[in-house]
Amino acid sequence: MRAIWSGAISFGLVNIPVKLYSATQERVLKFNLLHKKDLSPIHNVRVCEADGREVPYEDLVRGFEYQKGDYVVLSEEDFKKANVRKTKTIDILDFADEEDIDTIFFDTPYYLEPEKKAEKPYALLREALKKSGRVGVAQFVLRTKEHLAVLRPYGNVIVLNQLRFHHEIRPTKELELPDKEIVKAKEVEMALRLIDELTGDFDPASYHDTYSEELMNIIEARAKGKRPKAKGKAPRATRTPDLMATLRQSLQRTRQR
Repeated sequence: MRAIWSGAISFGLVNIPVKLYSATQERVLKFNLLHKKDLSPIHNVRVCEADGREVPYEDLVRGFEYQKGDYVVLSEEDFKKANVRKTKTIDILDFADEEDIDTIFFDTPYYLEPEKKAEKPYALLREALKKSGRVGVAQFVLRTKEHLAVLRPYGNVIVLNQLRFHHEIRPTKELELPDKEIVKAKEVEMALRLIDELTGDFDPASYHDTYSEELMNIIEARAKGKRPKAKGKAPRATRTPDLMATLRQSLQRTRQR
């Protein structure tokens, strides 16, 4: 793995030098954009607005339009100068119970690895988090943007879970949502029984991406000149009068399975 950031966890007056690694990897089928006429690949080109010519990546700079048509160009050093400490520090501000943080705030997980000679304070923080059952609420700067995060133990590694700020969550007031009075008590009771029947221990390894496998079957069929058939049908909405009967049928089928 390649580190994407290095700095230090600030824990009270303790500084723990660490490296940040991406904790996830996407496995997706890669598709190229092609010209429909002759299937020639289409490339994204960086074109200068002034002369219409392609610009090499090394000639690109980042600029902020502070007024119409006027830009201020910033270098990598400028981004660091805004606050040198923040660009190199994961600053733990508070500790909290993880269940108090709604899942809508969670964004991207990263692994934190201690630098050489920082193993002991790293282990100290990890074990203290384990025994307390709490997470560290922190802020840090990554790729020119400040992020909220929580630090928590995951086996022997400290995971940094990047969070969204409260102002980044859209309000729900524009959505048309039903009142709870719309459902009957018996319907809720039946739904709870179905939930109980379907409840078990969460095993992430038991879930996998079946859609990509089925899409690969389509690709292989196309490559052989075959016309693949559609698999499954789009679901139809359950009608309100049928809701109780559908719940009973679901419960029966779950028990049989």
